[in-house]
Amino acid sequence: MGGPLGAIIGRYPAAAASGGNEDGRIGGDGGIIRHNRKCRDLVFLIIFIAFWVAMIVNSSFGFNQGNPLRLMYGLDYKGNICGNRHADPDLRELEVRYWLNPNQVYQSGLKNSQFDLADAKSICLMECPIPSEDGINWVCDYPEGDIRLSVDDWIDRDYDYYEYLTTETMNSSLQLQGPCYPVIFPSVNVYWSCQFIARASNVSLKQWQQMGGVDIDENIMIDKTIHRAINSPSAVLKRYMADIWKAGPVLVVCGGILPLFLSIIWLLMIRHFVAGMTWITVILFNALVISVAMLYYRKAGWIGSDALSVVIGESDPYVHISGREINHLHVVAVLMTIVMIISFLSSIAIVRRLLIATSVLKVAAKVIGEVQALIIFPILPYVILAIFYVFWFSAALHLFSSGQILKNDCNVNCCSFDLKSNKVNCDNCCGYSIHYTPHIGISILFHLFGCYWATQFIIACSSTVIAGSVASYYWARGEISQEIPFLPVFSSMKRLLRYNLGSVALGSLIVSIVEWVRFILEALRRRIRHGDPAPVTCIEKLMSTSSQCCLGCIDWTIKSVNRNAYIMIAITGKGFNRASAIATGLIVNNILRIGKVNVIGDVILYLGKLCVSLFCALFAFLMLDTHKYKSAHNKISSPLFPVLVSWGLGYVVATLFFAVVEMSIDTIILSFCQDAEEHQGTAQYAPPLLMATLDGQGEMQRLTQGS
Repeated sequence: MGGPLGAIIGRYPAAAASGGNEDGRIGGDGGIIRHNRKCRDLVFLIIFIAFWVAMIVNSSFGFNQGNPLRLMYGLDYKGNICGNRHADPDLRELEVRYWLNPNQVYQSGLKNSQFDLADAKSICLMECPIPSEDGINWVCDYPEGDIRLSVDDWIDRDYDYYEYLTTETMNSSLQLQGPCYPVIFPSVNVYWSCQFIARASNVSLKQWQQMGGVDIDENIMIDKTIHRAINSPSAVLKRYMADIWKAGPVLVVCGGILPLFLSIIWLLMIRHFVAGMTWITVILFNALVISVAMLYYRKAGWIGSDALSVVIGESDPYVHISGREINHLHVVAVLMTIVMIISFLSSIAIVRRLLIATSVLKVAAKVIGEVQALIIFPILPYVILAIFYVFWFSAALHLFSSGQILKNDCNVNCCSFDLKSNKVNCDNCCGYSIHYTPHIGISILFHLFGCYWATQFIIACSSTVIAGSVASYYWARGEISQEIPFLPVFSSMKRLLRYNLGSVALGSLIVSIVEWVRFILEALRRRIRHGDPAPVTCIEKLMSTSSQCCLGCIDWTIKSVNRNAYIMIAITGKGFNRASAIATGLIVNNILRIGKVNVIGDVILYLGKLCVSLFCALFAFLMLDTHKYKSAHNKISSPLFPVLVSWGLGYVVATLFFAVVEMSIDTIILSFCQDAEEHQGTAQYAPPLLMATLDGQGEMQRLTQGS
């Protein structure tokens, strides 16, 4: 162990080595925990600062190049984003993309066609047009050139100025070259794109043929082509990101405000009603898991009649259109079923251990009662984290939409009437697409990694401050009023900011790297599995599952070691590596003594954090189920991402506040182990309640004698 820590944190004879006075106590210059410290792991603090500079530069690129409107709306044939007020013409109310030429849509869907749907001529409208019941409706190109109409007049005329056309432009329109195009197929608004329904209007088609119009393909391919484009993986991912943008108020309430109040209430109940909290936590956890699972069943269409609809606005009830979002909800509903079963069986298994958990929580409640500032301290890292997340989410939306809008390079022959030049143009018919360069993907991955590292860093700082405050409480049990520093939380915070930020940066970096290694390996495994058509053998499945389990165990071990290292950093002021070694040695030497109470306490705290986050997810579901998010501009494509983000934010906030109890227990236990090791197996500073918890029918004495 490298020598006793009494000279650092105790008052016994070892203190003489630090300049203690005659009675063996540390002098006034040292005080409890305040010994000769120095800055540790400075290199990693410099790396963390450099990382933040890179984060700001990376985010600046996103703010400069991105436009979140691209995540939700499509592009017209001029490269304008539908709904963009700065486009030419002004498209602020024209948010729905509509393909004018049905034959181009059909051609783009053919198997060996060189014509892509992105090259089919499309414009932005307010709503999807429908065929006339007694004639033929027209949708004409944006008014310009000789068409002397304003955009507002064009909208008021239902985009139809066919009667103003010359003989030449009428003939080109009958050749499906514009500027006006017939509305032959009904269409519905599916995620701001007009989904054609391959059911041509007999009346409109007959009149079109009587007028001498060219043949129009009525194949089901017209329907499938647009459906494939709308449900492509990239389109679905963009919609999920747009859902987060549109559900911003839900994330603020369910990911920020709600978990704050729930966590504070939980801490207050631990402080004043600790005897029943273990039972309440277990019962509430199971009830919330069942509730969230039922809501997923409902949105997946398995129960009730409130399945997710992909259509925006009213549509023909006989037309059924599905999307990838519904399939994803089915998968999550199955996963929630598995979680529900496991949670119920696990709750039954730990019932007999709940009394031990109650005893452990009583120790933490005693600490919180003595150092009452711990209850409100997590509000400070909460505010810092909230500011960071507002910045991060805003930058993430801009980074995801920061591709360049470039004209496609298509080798096809197509002609359309150009109103500005007043002639048919066959040389410039390629459409526009958003192109993402590889460095944008790297920027997004760096941004995601930065979120995780920053979150872990803030949580680690909070944990270290709590550990320092609780350690002050433990090692001054004899003379609290004289030896505990005034406002120990602020004293612990001062030591962290002055000496230990580098060590915390190192610990949080290690956890982040391990998590990202797991993420990258899992992504590679999925890509290989989808790229290889050969069936997966049982041995390959076993190896894949084993590797995932091993990585999960490594991740859990590192997080546990880090947490204990932060405690020893707060107590001793050592660097991260040395503190990890001290903490690990203490745990290994006392594993039989502390293992049972520590594990069951962690389980209950973990269930408590899940209760808070699941309640946030449940409330997010209910908010997203209101009319505001089921219609018009705020309609979300799926509640999946906003609910998951609310759950994640709720869990992070709960982790900040529950760390008060978690770190209190761990700090007290580690301090107890060091105390016992320094004094021949008999802890002299341990509170009576802790001694009673660890003793348990004489077990303490038996284990001590055996060591």
